[in-house]
Amino acid sequence: MKEVLADIERWRREGLRVATARVVGVEGSGPRDPGATMAVNEHGDVAGSVSGGCVEGAVVTEALDALQSGGARRRTYGYSDDEAFAVGLTCGGTLHVLIDPALPDVYEELREALVAEDPVALATVVEAEARSVGVRLGASMLVRDDGTSSGTLGVTELDAVVCRDAVGALASGLSDTRHYGRRGEARQREVSVFLEVFAPPPRMVIFGAVDFTAALARVGKILGYHVEVCDARPVFATRARFPMADEVLATRPERYLATTGESLGPRDAVCVLTHDPKFDVPALVAALETGVGYLGAMGSRRTHDDRVARLREAGVSDDALGRVMSPIGLDIGARTPEETAVAICAEIIAHRTGKAAPSLRDRAGPIHDPARRPSAALSEGSRARRAPDA
Repeated sequence: MKEVLADIERWRREGLRVATARVVGVEGSGPRDPGATMAVNEHGDVAGSVSGGCVEGAVVTEALDALQSGGARRRTYGYSDDEAFAVGLTCGGTLHVLIDPALPDVYEELREALVAEDPVALATVVEAEARSVGVRLGASMLVRDDGTSSGTLGVTELDAVVCRDAVGALASGLSDTRHYGRRGEARQREVSVFLEVFAPPPRMVIFGAVDFTAALARVGKILGYHVEVCDARPVFATRARFPMADEVLATRPERYLATTGESLGPRDAVCVLTHDPKFDVPALVAALETGVGYLGAMGSRRTHDDRVARLREAGVSDDALGRVMSPIGLDIGARTPEETAVAICAEIIAHRTGKAAPSLRDRAGPIHDPARRPSAALSEGSRARRAPDA
């Protein structure tokens, strides 16, 4: 919804009626994730996309028909449909799209929240059996992270359960479809509700103003993170060295986390690249006291063994040490700062999604394969910036 908000507002100022089409479910290899939105005005003008081009024409036709005849409808596009090839969904996936001739019931509250970048979840009824009296397809409710809400799905008991689940979805940052009985009963499928999460970008806090930090900050930004670079040395922690970062701070890691650590959650990442015990041990001790989802530290196995001993001396338990991914990154043979940044971000993604992937922490032996040499295409400067191994 956020990506088409400006177009919707422009059309509303012009007095035009607007229909919305949202992806509310994906099976197989769908081209867009749930939440992808297309807006269509009564003249047939289009903003946004639900499939990157595969089924756009068919969805526009449905949206214009909905504006004429009224009533929300759910449509499925995919190889399981007789008309799959006709609408051009060649990627092999199946899209479930909710097409509504009206904006969400709580549109004004949603618009204000999106403009202010407040975390909210939009709960929308995307399926309802005929016997679910009082529940209307397309009915919506807006839920804030403090548990307050606006709007209704039609049944008070259902509202209460969905509100609770929406708060949980906001905490995880993940949109999802949940199934309920008409009054919110668990393990029933009378009503399906799409919980679309609008949350601020996850944070990536990088300690250490080194070459690897610059590469990691660039990749983190590409992945949508709010990137913060922190180093106790003002001469190194400068905006000129890290223009890609959202924030560059010259302060000690533990002091920074003392003021911001409480806001770190499961979607966030802390990467300790200082490679110096007088900085990385206090940083890790402070980070372990937060709820950050991913915590990694750079260094060789020898460096990490020494760091573990220092952390134990600082009172860190073995259970807490198990949270630290070190040596940092997936075992893909990375050597340059750019390759190392990819390996770190890949490990962060795997950690978040729970997918099995070979982490450097989980095998023995040298970090770098001695048989692998940098490409001849690399400059001498690039070769000099390989990942530290000691």
